[in-house]
Amino acid sequence: MRFPVFRSLLGLAATALLLSSCIGEAREPRRLTYELVSSTPHDPFASTQGLLLHEGVYYESTGGYGKSTLRRVEPASGKVLQIRDLPPTAFGEGLALRGDRLYQLEWKSGKGFLYDRETFERVGDFRYEGEGWGLAWDGSRFILSDGTDRLRFLDPETFAVVRTVNVRDHLGPVDQLNELEFIEGKVYANRWHTDEIVVIDPGSGHVEAVLNLAALERPRPSDPEAVLNGIAWDPGTRLLHVTGKRWTRVHLLRIGE
Repeated sequence: MRFPVFRSLLGLAATALLLSSCIGEAREPRRLTYELVSSTPHDPFASTQGLLLHEGVYYESTGGYGKSTLRRVEPASGKVLQIRDLPPTAFGEGLALRGDRLYQLEWKSGKGFLYDRETFERVGDFRYEGEGWGLAWDGSRFILSDGTDRLRFLDPETFAVVRTVNVRDHLGPVDQLNELEFIEGKVYANRWHTDEIVVIDPGSGHVEAVLNLAALERPRPSDPEAVLNGIAWDPGTRLLHVTGKRWTRVHLLRIGE
């Protein structure tokens, strides 16, 4: 009777060793540095939920029931060049561009809005399961966050889930993933109610780096929901553009190691 017990103990030891090895693979994320290059005006009434930069202008999704909008904004001045109001029952969330179409999430309905980029004409809707927080386009699929530690990769035609990945660092799950931007093969994600942007390997879900922006935008609006939220990337200048909900400025950052 001793041998089965011995083999069982060996099995438990091997399992523990395997688990320890897997945990060890999740290294502590690098801490990124940044240089504040410049700051530009931002509408303090805009509760930014999604931000992107394309051909020299911002496209922005703002939230709030009865306040949600889609906007085209001049970066240097913060001037709103074009705006479309969402239905009063809709709460705008993440925003992504694919070709000449803008895709805007709605928080709780499981329905998103599809627009012509030039005219802002609403040309269709799309459906997804669960809540919609952040949205990014990686060149072949959409990436959707829902406030959990999970990212979903969606077929661009049907919005069916192609695969999912759970986001982890050396301590475990990393949740509250909000606004997303796909930059040079990595997913950059705001973490709601924090001053952090995490840099995620989309294949493994591992958090490779963390950018802490606690020093930006002081003093901030007194509203506790006026948090860091909004990431856009300029591949020409290689500057990261960041803002927050009802922040007065967009900050242009040069990221270092």
